[in-house]
Amino acid sequence: MRKHFFSFIRAIIIVGIIIHFTIKDYVLITAIIFYALPLPLLILMTLFLAAFTKNISLKSSLIAAVILIFIWIKQSYVSNTISNGEEGFEIVFWNASHDRGFEESFIEIGNIPDVLVLVESQSDDIEIMRLEYPDYSFYSTKEEIAVFSKTPLFIESKKKGEDNSKLLNFRTNNFNFYVVDVSAGIFKPRQKSMSFVNSNILERHKTIVLGDFNTPYESRYFQFFKKNFVNAFDEKGNGFRETWFWNIPLLSLDHIWTSKDLNILQIEKANTFKSDHAMLKMRLSKDTF
Repeated sequence: MRKHFFSFIRAIIIVGIIIHFTIKDYVLITAIIFYALPLPLLILMTLFLAAFTKNISLKSSLIAAVILIFIWIKQSYVSNTISNGEEGFEIVFWNASHDRGFEESFIEIGNIPDVLVLVESQSDDIEIMRLEYPDYSFYSTKEEIAVFSKTPLFIESKKKGEDNSKLLNFRTNNFNFYVVDVSAGIFKPRQKSMSFVNSNILERHKTIVLGDFNTPYESRYFQFFKKNFVNAFDEKGNGFRETWFWNIPLLSLDHIWTSKDLNILQIEKANTFKSDHAMLKMRLSKDTF
C-alpha cells in the first residue's frame, strides 16, 4: 500500500512537471493541473517524496527537487536596481479580500498614494471618506471595484464578461487605467476570461493595466501583455513575483502592466495578513506625465 501511494505521488509530480513546462493551461484538463500544481508545490511534493524513499529513488528525488528549485528561482525571483532619488507618482493595487475599504487600505499602505485601486473591496466607507477628503476623488462599483485618486476621475467604461470577469476603464492625471478582476475558480478555463480582457484593452499609450488576473504569470494567455506591455515587477521589482497565498510565494495572480512609454521607478510587493493577496505599490517617474 505504501509503495503504491508513493508511486501515485511520483506520477502526479511527473505529470505536473510535464504540463508546467509544455502544455500549461492550453485546455481545461491541463489547466486544472497547471493551476493546482504550481512549481513551488511540485518542489514540496518532490522533497516529501525524497523524505520517505531510499537509495536511487532518494537521490533522483533530491536531484529533481534541486533542479526545480533552481528553475523556480530563475523564473520567479527578480533583482533590479531601484531609483530612490525621485519621489514619483505612486499607484497601489490590492485585492482587499472583501473586508477592507479605503481607510484601512491607507493605514496598510502607510500613506495616501496618488492612485489606489482595490478589488474585492467592501468600500462601505466611501461617503465618509468623501467628507474627510473633499478635494480627492472616490469611486466604487457594485462589483467590488473601488478607486481613489488625488486628481479628478473620469470613468470611461465598465464591462463584464460571460464568466463574471470584470474590467473598469478610467482616466486620471493624464493616465489611462484598466482595472482587471478575472473570475476565480480552478475549473474555469482562463482562455475566455483573458480573451475578454485582451479585447477590451484598447490603449497603448500612458496606460496602466492592473488587477487580480487569477491567472499565473506563466500562463499561455499572457502573450498579449508580454508583447504589448511591460510587467512592472519584472522591470523594477525585487524578490519573488508571486503575490498569493497568505505571504507564501505560490502563484503570481496580481499584476501591474504598463505601456512601454512609461518610466517605472520602483514596484514593491508588500505582504500582509489582512488579505490572502499581497499589495503592489508602484512609483512612476514624473518625467512621463
